[in-house]
Amino acid sequence: MLQKERRRARLLRRNGLAITEIAKKLGVAKSSVSLWVRDIELSKIQIDFLTGKKFSNESIEKRRKTRLKNEESKRESLIKKAEKEVTKLSKRELWLIGVMLYWAEGGKTQRGLVRFSNGDPEMVKIMMNFFRKVCDVPEEKFRGYIHIHPHLNHKKAEKYWSSISRIPLKNFFKTYRKVNISSQNKKNTLPFGVMDIYICDTKLFLKITGWAKGIFNSH
Repeated sequence: MLQKERRRARLLRRNGLAITEIAKKLGVAKSSVSLWVRDIELSKIQIDFLTGKKFSNESIEKRRKTRLKNEESKRESLIKKAEKEVTKLSKRELWLIGVMLYWAEGGKTQRGLVRFSNGDPEMVKIMMNFFRKVCDVPEEKFRGYIHIHPHLNHKKAEKYWSSISRIPLKNFFKTYRKVNISSQNKKNTLPFGVMDIYICDTKLFLKITGWAKGIFNSH
């Protein structure tokens, strides 16, 4: 009968089990298992596992954090390299970017109103540059309109978007402070809400529409 346990003990040992664990599984003395398997050499990975040098919870977590840090460093390096490939935008490039952003995010239903809405300050900045430098919109024609959840600080949001757009607060409509159904699950992802840029100008609306159609027909 012991021959059967001996064979099982050797098989378990080759699979990397500890002597104590084998003895417990087979219900035999630890000294017997030690004698039966003393000639079996374990691999380095098996030894490391048994001694806990590489597979302890701390070491696993440490390796995970190191891996994530290395991956993040690689991503940042790629982003910075790509960022350096972009030079100062020409007026034509700004025109092309502005028209396409407007067609993607701007209002297209009211012919007499140019309206661009976004919660990203960088998008608002580039569109204000487009309106000012490409479309030659006079400063007095700009209006700001903020949509924000009621539990957020709307006064702070108004000052924030005024500084981003450089539209004076006196040219802002009354802030809309209600929960938007489409964003009710994102109450805290936009702490300053969303800003609309309004320009009442039928001619500019038609011009941007024509530019967009021209771009679509040019490829």
